[in-house]
Amino acid sequence: MPLERALQLAADVDLDLVEVAPMARPPVCKLMDFGKFKYESALKAREARRNQQQTVIKEMKLRPKIDPHDYETKKGHVVRFLKAGDKVKVTIMFRGREQSRPELGFRLLRRLSEEISELGFVEASPKQDGRNMIMVLAPHRATKAAAVAATAAGAKPGREPREDEGAAPAAPAETTVE
Repeated sequence: MPLERALQLAADVDLDLVEVAPMARPPVCKLMDFGKFKYESALKAREARRNQQQTVIKEMKLRPKIDPHDYETKKGHVVRFLKAGDKVKVTIMFRGREQSRPELGFRLLRRLSEEISELGFVEASPKQDGRNMIMVLAPHRATKAAAVAATAAGAKPGREPREDEGAAPAAPAETTVE
């Protein structure tokens, strides 16, 4: 219909004439309350942002000549991060003469990935980046789903409650003396 007639029709019913397909032949227009349309689309966008999953990347820095106990401590942090559903960027920093032995860092990263294989997988394989070697670990889908469920239930993921935090104390083992 002609533009003037469409504008008159929109004014009669107190709505706006909105062009929805300008490239079509002929162009397609729609009668609607444009303010209400903008409000509803903003609500939908806000709801989509609320339901969106935030990806968190934690970083763990190591050195090639790390002590075994320090390695276990750092590995424990990586395990905790993966249980919480976060990705972990593991960085090995090389200094001085260590830069001539990148295989030490590669071996360390491979060992770490093998030891945490039940919790996560290698998302980005180890690669040299200047003085650093970087690898990214991601949790398995089941681990991430469990972490999301735990946060929805209100518990901190990846950690068992201690006795003094309201959990029932462990019952003492019964012993019988004859």
